[in-house]
Amino acid sequence: MRLSSLITPLRSFDWLLFLAPFLLSIFGLAAIYSVELSQLGATSAPFFEFKKQVLALGAGVVIVFILSRARPELFRGTARLWYVAGLILLAAVLFFGVTIRGTRGWFNYAGFSFQPVEFMKVAVVLVLAAFIAKQGRIFASIWFIIGSGVLIIAPVLLVIIQPDLGSALLLFGSWYVLMWILPTKRWFLLALTLLAALTAVLAWAFVLKPYQKDRVRTFLNPARDSLGAGYNINQSIIAVGSGRLFGRGLGFGSQSQLKFLPESQTDFIFSVIAEELGLLGVLFVLALFAVFLWRLILLARRGHDDFTMLAPLAIAVVIFLQMMVNIGAAIGIVPVTGLTLPFVSYG
Repeated sequence: MRLSSLITPLRSFDWLLFLAPFLLSIFGLAAIYSVELSQLGATSAPFFEFKKQVLALGAGVVIVFILSRARPELFRGTARLWYVAGLILLAAVLFFGVTIRGTRGWFNYAGFSFQPVEFMKVAVVLVLAAFIAKQGRIFASIWFIIGSGVLIIAPVLLVIIQPDLGSALLLFGSWYVLMWILPTKRWFLLALTLLAALTAVLAWAFVLKPYQKDRVRTFLNPARDSLGAGYNINQSIIAVGSGRLFGRGLGFGSQSQLKFLPESQTDFIFSVIAEELGLLGVLFVLALFAVFLWRLILLARRGHDDFTMLAPLAIAVVIFLQMMVNIGAAIGIVPVTGLTLPFVSYG
């Protein structure tokens, strides 16, 4: 196969698909800059995280334009390599990674960190799309569900060991939703749902750490410990509500500027945007996510084979679930899992 056959012309570049996450990243940069305003004078490296995020965004844009020239056949042919590399990184981080907030899930070098599970999200999308495409639409077979499930179980278990329950549930949930979208055997999926419910009960009794149980209890009753386990959620809800229609303005959010809001650049960056840019800012962020997901679904509908249909569809599922979990946690309708807001959160 000639190299030219693996390169797509630049004229086919989807600018809307690019601009939506790019603008989301700009919103994230604005929120990160605003939060770091409150740290001026308290650190020897002002706006350090903002500068790192700008560098990361610049590198990301370059990578996007490079990878966008590659045809789908290149990704399909290398899907197994991505998957194996992801498993190796997830295994290696358990031995050589650093522990942050109780999770051993990051590599850290010279002030820059890398979380292998983020790479694994991409690898899982590619390997699932390649696997499903290879099966020849035998969706009604139980072995199809089992085969694809085996691919997802290995990374899920490695992530649970870290432990990073939020990312593990995201990986498994993405596969689960994809199985419901495809014409698979519904009775088997229902049985799997019951098994998952039983597993959740057993996990509560024997697996979950005390802080993870506190997150669930706090979700059910945020007022039970407003200065302890419920502090994060309560402060986040206050920040979201105080933004009203137009927001308090960048750098003028009381919750984020006075450091009442924890993890304001990562887990609760949506709350910063809601407080400082108001409902209008939130609606614009949601609209950008809607445009991005719409372009992915349109790309899937235009796919010329199963792989080019399923890969963007799987990406849309992963992004949608992570977005909903992060925003849901910020407004108190789902438990806090530590998942960041795609394209927006720091890192």
